[in-house]
Amino acid sequence: MTSKITYIGDLRCSAEHLQSGTIIESDAPTDNHGKGEKFSPTDLCATSLAECALTTIAILGKDKGINIEGAYCNLQKIMAANPRRITEIVCNFVFSDQYSKEEKAFIEETAHDCPVAKSLHPDLVQTMVFIYQ
Repeated sequence: MTSKITYIGDLRCSAEHLQSGTIIESDAPTDNHGKGEKFSPTDLCATSLAECALTTIAILGKDKGINIEGAYCNLQKIMAANPRRITEIVCNFVFSDQYSKEEKAFIEETAHDCPVAKSLHPDLVQTMVFIYQ
């Protein structure tokens, strides 16, 4: 088992990561009867794409001497109705400008090939922008 998710009422869930005991709570978004006081389930899904990309780059980059500490992603989740779903996740990744052309290519390819990117439905548009500054 990976986690235990409990509906705690008022359109909120609590998820416990069983290995670590870490708990996160989610809330329905304001445009779907919720308070929007926490990440919604679709926020978590979209956020997982950026977190997976950064983590995978860090893991695979270690052997190549690529350190991405301080890199971040400004993320936008775009929703549609009928059926209600995520239609696009826009990831604006920001890295320092210390990487060679080859290292940048590795970073970008690795982001597109991370496990979450490969797990999302092909109809969900994944727009990844890479900024080096």
